[in-house]
Amino acid sequence: MKGEFHEPDLDSEIFPGEEYGHILFDDVAGGWFALDRLMLVRILMAAVLVIFFVVAMRNPKVVPRGVQNVAEIILDFVRVNIVESTLGKKEGKRFFPLIAIIFVTVLALNLSTVIPGLNVSSNARIGMPIVLAITGYVAMIYAGAKRYGFFKYLKSSIVVPNVPWVLHIMLVPIEILSTFIVRPVTLAIRLMANMLAGHLILVLLFSATNFFFWQLNGWTALSGVTVLAGVVFTAFELFIVGLQAYIFALLVSVYIDLSLHADEH
Repeated sequence: MKGEFHEPDLDSEIFPGEEYGHILFDDVAGGWFALDRLMLVRILMAAVLVIFFVVAMRNPKVVPRGVQNVAEIILDFVRVNIVESTLGKKEGKRFFPLIAIIFVTVLALNLSTVIPGLNVSSNARIGMPIVLAITGYVAMIYAGAKRYGFFKYLKSSIVVPNVPWVLHIMLVPIEILSTFIVRPVTLAIRLMANMLAGHLILVLLFSATNFFFWQLNGWTALSGVTVLAGVVFTAFELFIVGLQAYIFALLVSVYIDLSLHADEH
């Protein structure tokens, strides 16, 4: 028996399209509602997230226990360590529901990357990170426009005070780019790139394990090294799952705070 090395197949996992194989509804509305494996993983994890919070909060107790306790620990972490630490208690109360939804959504969709049988985060495809980034982007603009009025907020965000007027020719385009383009783009790309990279590394490690083990010669011993590396990296990937949810929610919170204090620019 000889082991074979199966390299990661990005086409079928990451890039949507009929040529890479749909699973369901490929004939409905010209393929607009077609679902492939990654989309099914996304729907599954979203359903699990909704069910988790419905079960946790269906009959809340003053002293939480079980699933309710887990849900409250997650929400309390977001409230204290992300929302209130950046926005303060007053503004944090306004934006907590949004930030909490973003955090738990990123967390849930990321978790599938370490669940056997799923083995991929749907955030490894750019679509969902874009949706999440746009949500944060709209919240950022809303926060500033609500406080100052849209045009005053826009001026405060892109016009650097107390500099010679000639420099505004250069600074205004830079501020527009950094504030209104770079922020949402980097939010989406950072999340996608991290989850895609983790998926690829895990696939490579366990594919190498299969390859070396079935050589049934001196190379077989190396499969022990690659499987151990795969287990260790899986644990590390679990840390990355939470870290990326934290970073994404924290940056959205920071951007909202910057909008709320645009006149201090």
